[in-house]
Amino acid sequence: MMLYRKSFMTFAELGLHEILLNTLNAAAYRVPTPVQEQTIPAALAGYDLMVSSQTGSGKTAAFMLPALHRFIEQERSVQTTQTTTSSRTLNQERQSARARGKDRSRFQPAQPRMLVLAPTRELALQVTAAADKYAGPVRRLKAVSILGGMPYPKQMELLARNPEILVATPGRLIDHMTSGKIDFSRLQILVLDEADRMLDMGFIEDIEKIAAATPTSRQTLLFSATLDGAVGRIARQVTRDAQVIQVDTPQTKHENIEQRLHFVDDLKHKNRLLDHLLRDANIDQAIVFTATKRDADTICDRLNIAGFNAAALHGDMPQRFRNRTLDAMRRGQVRILVATDVAARGLDVPTITHVFNYDLPKFAEDYVHRIGRTGRAGHNGLAISLVNHAEHFNIRKIERFTRQLIPVEVVVGHEPVRPAPTSRGRPGEKTGGKFSANGKPGNRHTHNAGKPGESRGNGKLVPASRNHAHAPEYSGKPGTQKTDGAPASYPHRDNQKKFHKSKSGDSRHAYGYR
Repeated sequence: MMLYRKSFMTFAELGLHEILLNTLNAAAYRVPTPVQEQTIPAALAGYDLMVSSQTGSGKTAAFMLPALHRFIEQERSVQTTQTTTSSRTLNQERQSARARGKDRSRFQPAQPRMLVLAPTRELALQVTAAADKYAGPVRRLKAVSILGGMPYPKQMELLARNPEILVATPGRLIDHMTSGKIDFSRLQILVLDEADRMLDMGFIEDIEKIAAATPTSRQTLLFSATLDGAVGRIARQVTRDAQVIQVDTPQTKHENIEQRLHFVDDLKHKNRLLDHLLRDANIDQAIVFTATKRDADTICDRLNIAGFNAAALHGDMPQRFRNRTLDAMRRGQVRILVATDVAARGLDVPTITHVFNYDLPKFAEDYVHRIGRTGRAGHNGLAISLVNHAEHFNIRKIERFTRQLIPVEVVVGHEPVRPAPTSRGRPGEKTGGKFSANGKPGNRHTHNAGKPGESRGNGKLVPASRNHAHAPEYSGKPGTQKTDGAPASYPHRDNQKKFHKSKSGDSRHAYGYR
């Protein structure tokens, strides 16, 4: 395993082709990021790679640049070979190519040399744009995206170009593979981008099917925020003697992103606080993350009525509308993007200064990806979470995962009626399998079954009904109690056991629920 070692290498020292270096210089890319510094040389050497790096670390260039270098070198080798070929043979090849081009009645399957699998449409489009950008003047290296939500005739038109680089989401790619529109016999490089996200979305069987359809001689590059669990298993399955590059872990601190936590009493309080925070003059552009598509539309409409320039983004929108919204965001025409987790990965807009978690994500890993939408390209960012008091356990999960304690803030005039927890323990600290309630290990709330009237130590008295010493003797009859305080017999439990043996299998009927 290779860990990050800070150095001051340049792209030229990585061994990239001169055409790529000119393109990077024109884009003002001077120094590679840590993941690029370690991945590019290993990829150029032909190794399979398993790379763990956080979002926004430059992974797209890390796998796209060595692939383009390889294709440029191959094109140069072909051109050198062609110079020794007779002009007659070249003319025959050109005539044959023109004949194939005129015969449009028969669709020729696309034969890409590089396949990039991405979990979301937005990330796939970003990878395609990066390929076109890095390729620069090498126009013969075409890259296209095949996505869900794109019109089928448009996809057929793109595949008919026989692109060298194909970027796709797994589900739509499977459709074209099944219909015979894609042939992987010439495939040289397979890239799994954001592999952990694809597994979370249920694409594991699709990934296995796609990998099985590609040549065993391919080079496989897998990128993920983590290489544990199912991601590690699929990574070992699709790679051969892969090198593991651990640039940083998901728990890596976002040093340039300030995190804040605001407790709210109810939905009305949350909406008032969000409206107040969004009126901060320091906001250039912001993303408001919601849990559902309906909430994204509702909050977007509410913000527009309140005078904000807002747009929604979620999975139910047609792809052309999603593309239009993202383009408007990148051009600065949209100030606030209200989105679900489809925008948590693959959205690279350096002018996003704030991220608001209107709803907490389902998984702690997604919190890291969400806040990673700000603080990009060396800029500072601010991530604010609006949390109901009942969700404090979810906050503790996030803090344990990131190993950071998120400070609680209060806005004057928008204070919650219920005070925030004064102590949530230290990140990662556990007490008996649960997070410490007061920051001290081993302090768990337990019952003190003492005598009636005896204090438990928390100011409350033990009721007589819970005093085991005063429980009636166990006689084995229903209604009497064992010495442990539990009833000896529960008739409704016996009925429930009998009911489970019935054919209906619906336990609600046993209790009168229809």
